[in-house]
Amino acid sequence: MNSKNMSHYLKPNWPAAKNVHSFTTLRHNGYSKAPFAAFNLGFNTEDDPAHVAKNRALLQSELNLKHEPFWLEQKHSNLVVLATSENLSKPICADAAFTTKPNLACVILTADCIPILLCDKEATIVAAAHAGWRGIASGIIENTIASMQVASSKILAWLGPAIGPEKFVVNSDMREQFVKQNPNAACAFKEYQDRWLADIYTLAKQRLTACGVTAIYGGNRCTYSEPELFFSYRRDQGKTGRNASLIWLT
Repeated sequence: MNSKNMSHYLKPNWPAAKNVHSFTTLRHNGYSKAPFAAFNLGFNTEDDPAHVAKNRALLQSELNLKHEPFWLEQKHSNLVVLATSENLSKPICADAAFTTKPNLACVILTADCIPILLCDKEATIVAAAHAGWRGIASGIIENTIASMQVASSKILAWLGPAIGPEKFVVNSDMREQFVKQNPNAACAFKEYQDRWLADIYTLAKQRLTACGVTAIYGGNRCTYSEPELFFSYRRDQGKTGRNASLIWLT
């Protein structure tokens, strides 16, 4: 990938090994028209499918990927799947993927949920998880860590762009669900009028830490507040595109 193309991507700042490659796409570049302008990677939008297909082809070309990324049909579930070259042809219904196979990119689409990228320090395995609040509550983080089958102390985690703690307004039911599961989750919520502001980054970090993962990076962006860089489902009231976060081994 040349330096010109680098401006279209956010590169995680974490101490992953040199043969671990990871990026999140930005809105720059691409073929989609407003309100999906311009680098929308999600077919599950009202965007022209032909534009999304061209964007995905551009993504593969710019990142010099030898195979098409391992796209998922995301449903806010806690399902994790092994990414292999044999099951690339049709998206599998899951919200996380992992692989030990070189040159096969695990990819997650988001527009406010957290894309969590994971690898081990020895760079033998990578994973990507779609962590919205429903997924976090149902155990997507725990299931992804378990699927990797390496010591949690050897895992690095990077939390990509998601809705920030000053913009994520939620109801009491969502807060109660988290606090019932873990009383310490109460610190991730702040009263806001008759509702609550939720810090989804803190909720994710709590789950990672409980799994034994302490090398946690990222978690400092806000998709809602940075419209020039990121799509946001809440900010744009559902009519928006999707950013992609990818991780792969070479």
